[in-house]
Amino acid sequence: METTVDVIKSSGERVKFSIDKLRKSLLRSGAKQATVDEIVDTVISELYDNISTKEIYNRAFALLRKEKSYLASKYKLKRAIYELGPTGFPFERFISAVLTYSGYKTEVDKVLQGHCISHEVDVVATKNNLTTIIECKFHSEKTFKCNVKVPLYINSRYNDIKAHWNKNLKNTSVLTEGWVVTNTRFTEDALKYGTCVNLYLLSWDHPVSNGLKDRIDRLGLYPITVSTLLTQREKQFLLSRDVVLCRQLVGDAFYLDHLGISEKRKEKILNEINMLCHH
Repeated sequence: METTVDVIKSSGERVKFSIDKLRKSLLRSGAKQATVDEIVDTVISELYDNISTKEIYNRAFALLRKEKSYLASKYKLKRAIYELGPTGFPFERFISAVLTYSGYKTEVDKVLQGHCISHEVDVVATKNNLTTIIECKFHSEKTFKCNVKVPLYINSRYNDIKAHWNKNLKNTSVLTEGWVVTNTRFTEDALKYGTCVNLYLLSWDHPVSNGLKDRIDRLGLYPITVSTLLTQREKQFLLSRDVVLCRQLVGDAFYLDHLGISEKRKEKILNEINMLCHH
């Protein structure tokens, strides 16, 4: 079924509505084919020219939430990453936590000495005696892309740290890689430069099939902000206590008790989180 309706993206750009894109994002949430077909039909019947993609998203989200709240949580992953803001600090914690669950030993906000000057590094991650230094670039604006200045700057920092690291006998691991991680996207030049100098660039959907969204879905490492049942205030409280992953609440309701959440509501929240982490 084709539609010729124009939709307005968050950047203000006008594009043709893509049923395929909507269907794919709903299927990625784990919703069953019949549910997806039903939601797509409903959304199509309510389309009008110049509708915003945000409105389409909100409608699909509401319909999915009615079906099962944990599916809606998965569907809102991209928005949930933006909700980690307004500062980049929870995003750094989130990246650190994702790497910890991938077998790395991590440290956040560490000062490392370079050959010329010292540098504050967002995340230092070590696995199998190999160390990676990671710079996290969080943007609360969806349209903001990480430009070439970022990998240029990170590469020179990495080289300065590496020059000192190799001379320092106290270092038992080998510094092998510099990463730049962003919650948005990289410009073409940034990707080109990163590849050329061997920096690892990780964004929402890059590298293909191994971007941030793929890693989160594959490992079930959802940020606490995906919850459709926790309030904004509760999410901020949890983030301020370094609880950035839903998984951190599984089997440990201490923080929910601390928030004074009723038993009935707590059960619902933990049920949603369990479904998220194990589906």
